[in-house]
Amino acid sequence: MPRIVGQVDETKTEAILEAALELFSEKGGAVSMEAIARKAGVSRQTLYNRFPSKAEIGRALAARRSDAISAPLRTAGDPETVLTAMAAGLLVKICGGDGRASMRGVALMSPHTPDIALAIYDAGPAEGLRRLSKWLAEQDRQGRLSVPDPDAAAEMFAGMTLGHGHLRGVLGVPQPAFDVQARARETARRFIRAFAP
Repeated sequence: MPRIVGQVDETKTEAILEAALELFSEKGGAVSMEAIARKAGVSRQTLYNRFPSKAEIGRALAARRSDAISAPLRTAGDPETVLTAMAAGLLVKICGGDGRASMRGVALMSPHTPDIALAIYDAGPAEGLRRLSKWLAEQDRQGRLSVPDPDAAAEMFAGMTLGHGHLRGVLGVPQPAFDVQARARETARRFIRAFAP
């Protein structure tokens, strides 16, 4: 079925994002827009129509990951269920193979292309913290948790969940095997205990 004029072919957008993710992970910010277009199998014009810069590609990749990790916050579950699901998402997306490679790629590019690093941080980790902070403030308002400083608590939760996993990813050192669900559940329980009403 032919596309309607002006309709965006999402398969091309996904191909661009997947190509950029792989190339950023390998080469950092040194990768060219032309190389991304070539790897994605799209024309340069198609690439620039969707993403006018590498910063916009980085922002889209980070936003996609942030949306996936913070998805549990949009459910109506109890705090332990929601936080366990979010912790599991963080562990898989950040400590898993793709997340580790992505973090190394961002670390490689940040000294040379700080605008891209900032765009990635703002659309990804910072947005995830903002969403978690807002959710924690709502839990406090409802009396389900006692969170006087939701911003600080959101950072604490991320730190408790990831431990040194993100650092191992950036440095490219092996990640010890662990049970994702067990760690996520334990993190959520300890966090809730610390912020019990």
